[in-house]
Amino acid sequence: MNELGKYLREQTIRKEEEANLLKRNDKYRLKLHLMPKTGWMNDPNGLCQINGVYHVFFQYSPLDARGGMKAWGHYTSKDLINWECQEAPLFPDMPYDKDGVYSGCALVNKDIMYLFYTGNVKHEGDYDYILRGREANTVLVTSEDGIHFSDKELLMTNKDYPKKYTCHIRDPKVWKENDTFYMIQGGRTKEDKGVALLFTSKDLYHWEYDKEITTDEMFGYMWECPDYFEVQKEKILSISPQGLEVEKFRFQNIYQSGYFKVNGNITKDCSLEDFTEWDMGYDFYAPQTFEDEKGRRILIGWAGVPDAPYDNEPTVHYGWQHALTFPREITVVDGKVLQNPVEEILSLRKGSFIIPSNKKVKVQQDIFELDIETEVNIPCIIEYICGVEKVIISYQEGILSLSLTKEAGRGRELRKLKVEKLEHMQIFVDTSMMEIYVNQGEFVLTTRFYFEGEDRSIRIEGSKENILWTLNEMQGL
Repeated sequence: MNELGKYLREQTIRKEEEANLLKRNDKYRLKLHLMPKTGWMNDPNGLCQINGVYHVFFQYSPLDARGGMKAWGHYTSKDLINWECQEAPLFPDMPYDKDGVYSGCALVNKDIMYLFYTGNVKHEGDYDYILRGREANTVLVTSEDGIHFSDKELLMTNKDYPKKYTCHIRDPKVWKENDTFYMIQGGRTKEDKGVALLFTSKDLYHWEYDKEITTDEMFGYMWECPDYFEVQKEKILSISPQGLEVEKFRFQNIYQSGYFKVNGNITKDCSLEDFTEWDMGYDFYAPQTFEDEKGRRILIGWAGVPDAPYDNEPTVHYGWQHALTFPREITVVDGKVLQNPVEEILSLRKGSFIIPSNKKVKVQQDIFELDIETEVNIPCIIEYICGVEKVIISYQEGILSLSLTKEAGRGRELRKLKVEKLEHMQIFVDTSMMEIYVNQGEFVLTTRFYFEGEDRSIRIEGSKENILWTLNEMQGL
């Protein structure tokens, strides 16, 4: 790390130490989800497991809770529930990443961790920063232990990308098939069409552009955070498209995240099926996946959305903003792609009791799990209440709705999705965040919420059985 990097690291450590003084009075600080020690967090990056240790890197702006200088933060764990926050490893300290160590991935190859990321550069001047004035550099760092990192190496610049694309090429994700390495990056053509670019390499250092992957029709002007993987022989291309038009039951956030099933071979000839959103809640974007040493495909998303018309001012007051979702295992059952919390999350359970239907029940805990079995084709409503503020989940005539009252939602008002038959909901409630898993993970909704008071209750109507599990906190947050 050069002198600028060392200076930025020292500034970060100082801010993190100052933030420790605010923790005691912060009622919104999360107990079940990874969050920044201070400042701003966004995209999960560099997800991997090496030598039994899970690594979760993330976009980190430690000096300002509203964003700013982009570095990488870093958590590690041996079991996905006990975490250790490591020193931030990557800062924008080189000419080719001076305006941000942007998103990227990890590949473990022969016991070496390879970290690829986009080095962002914005030139001063009269530029539109779409066609001119911006660099998107692909950069590599390696590590043998996930704690100590090599010097940075510049792999590709704008000159290495075909001329049909804008300056917006970013977010590399790398995998290996047979003796070839593949890298997929998100992009935007000069005709404002979202695409993914595929590159190939034999040694991870020298890359060549191979092909473009996109839809026949226009599907957003930019694809961010592409990811390709296979689960139970199902081929999946995940993207975060920008520029989709809002629909009544889909695409209700300003930007989306979802996947295409892929027909054929993505490295040769392929076609993309219909797009399905990963998460229909207010706060979800830029997911990334990895395969752990148990062979599970695990997804983690950013519990936030850029440029959202709602806010998180209650946490900004305490010097931080945003979080990551639970690690979710992706499986395929009867052709359906499902997401559910990794099994380790269930080990946080302490005790349980029944919540009777049609009765308002006071809850003493601010973190818990609700397991709700519903009556088929019967309207159902779940209310989480604090004074006049509520988070409301309702189901009627094939429509599942998530709504929040004014202060609880901070601009989050109503989300609707079509669910043909509601059978089950598993709801994890953190101090200021909620993840809702519908029908064993067929649909998922993530939202932040903000309750001022401590007097909280639950009311459930139209269900068959309701179990509330008290939970232990994750450690190291």
